[in-house]
Amino acid sequence: MTTDLAKFAKDNGVKYFMISFTDLFGAQRAKLVPARAIADMQEDGAGFAGFATYLDLTPAHPDMLAVPDPSSVIQLPWKPEIAWVASNCVMEGEDVAQAPRNVLRRLIAEAAEEGMHVKTGIEAEFFLLTPEGTEIHDPLDKNGKPCYDQQAMMRSYEVIREISDYMLELGWNPYQSDHEDANGQWEMNWDFDDALKTADKHSFFKFMTKTIAEKHGMRATFMPKPIPGLTGNGCHAHISVWDAPGKKAKKNVFAAKKSEGPTGELGLSEDGKHFLGGIMKHASALAAITNPTVNSYKRINAPRTTSGATWAPNSVTWTGNNRTHMVRVPGPGRFELRLPDGAVNPYLLQAVIIAAGLSGMRSKADPGKRHDIDMYAEGHKVKGAPKLPLNMLDAMRAYDRDRDLKKSMGEEFSRAYLKMKRDEWNQFVSHFSRWERENTIDI
Repeated sequence: MTTDLAKFAKDNGVKYFMISFTDLFGAQRAKLVPARAIADMQEDGAGFAGFATYLDLTPAHPDMLAVPDPSSVIQLPWKPEIAWVASNCVMEGEDVAQAPRNVLRRLIAEAAEEGMHVKTGIEAEFFLLTPEGTEIHDPLDKNGKPCYDQQAMMRSYEVIREISDYMLELGWNPYQSDHEDANGQWEMNWDFDDALKTADKHSFFKFMTKTIAEKHGMRATFMPKPIPGLTGNGCHAHISVWDAPGKKAKKNVFAAKKSEGPTGELGLSEDGKHFLGGIMKHASALAAITNPTVNSYKRINAPRTTSGATWAPNSVTWTGNNRTHMVRVPGPGRFELRLPDGAVNPYLLQAVIIAAGLSGMRSKADPGKRHDIDMYAEGHKVKGAPKLPLNMLDAMRAYDRDRDLKKSMGEEFSRAYLKMKRDEWNQFVSHFSRWERENTIDI
């Protein structure tokens, strides 16, 4: 693990460092720092005006310093003279409590105090569009059921291959890539890891994918629903808890014996059941973080797509190996949360999973009845399962009402996030749309 960035630069021929942080809306911000100055930056941080980004700060606030975390450094495989490094935001010697990576770091430490080390893997879905972002880049990609399309894979091979090559080079152990359920949509998978490492990789993956797509004359987007009528971009998270971080981990706390209650036959322990119970308990509020944009609710509350299914949940239900529910347990010792979408902030995704899971563990929450039906065909038969929020405003209200989750995520963070997201909602509803004119001009 790298601890000295100046030495890293000397050993690897790095000329510049991209000191990066992610703001509340998931936008990645960076300064380019020459290698000769990195020693000072590692100690003191690079200065930013927080008000100029999506953080709840004013022009009168002091400099916000982004202090690089050397353990996160990644030399750009496509431009080795530059290294990217995630950073922690500090102001006047204190962590900026609303900064997403700081929120996650605090929750990881809190979980560790209780002997829990959360590991996750994510399934990042994205579209490859024309440079303007208005159409699918491959005009031949028109199949009604395009998932796993072999010919389409070969037509986009150079982009997918290049990204996969870089993940192999970085030691991420990518294990599969495929054309997803929508025309022009892709998914790439790599090994699960400790929550902070997964968040850093997720952040870098989005940056890398957009960059490589641009290199090939395309535009990559993780927008939840970029094309009407097609399946949206999810960001499913596979979750487990271990007895120690990293390679020290020996025991999967979620792994069960068949004798362990109603979830035991699915390979989920009592602890795993309680963690899942926390996810189910806080699901409606969770959506404010996992589905953070106006566009997000065109994915989880969508009508049937051209492929025949949205592959997104619309109710708070869980199941075994069944993709029509919000949570599925596909195998022993883990479960998959299918709620998040491509717009989710990589750090806040991991943070809210830990926050909800800790709540469930502490209260020994019951996830409720398991349903194994096809929710798309028979969901109306399920009684008592809450529907997911219909829009971003409903999600914000659900989060605001959830005092336990707000406190766990941090009061300062929660205030800042809700304030800025309400501002975003107000901007949206103030926007005069073409639909309004077409449907009401003659009324």
